[in-house]
Amino acid sequence: MTLKKDKQKVLGEVFDEERIAGFLEGEAPEGMERDFYLLERAYRGMKAESFATFVRLFREQDRNLDSVGPDGKTLLQKVAGHRQSEEYAHILRDAGAVE
Repeated sequence: MTLKKDKQKVLGEVFDEERIAGFLEGEAPEGMERDFYLLERAYRGMKAESFATFVRLFREQDRNLDSVGPDGKTLLQKVAGHRQSEEYAHILRDAGAVE
């Protein structure tokens, strides 16, 4: 007997600006800064090109790129050392985030 997958992996999904802006909504779990939560959720859910658009929209709302997570680190500090996250780190630096 084989089990049928209930979800299929989606490749090459297009995020238009409206969909990206949807990542600016949502409440952080208790004990987590909302701006960090929104940044991390976008980082985990978007390709770099879409993340760059998200960061632009995030900054337009005067949100804090240097907000910290529960471990006291900013998103840039968390991703800066990850080889596969270099493009994301570059986007954050270009937008004014500091390490």
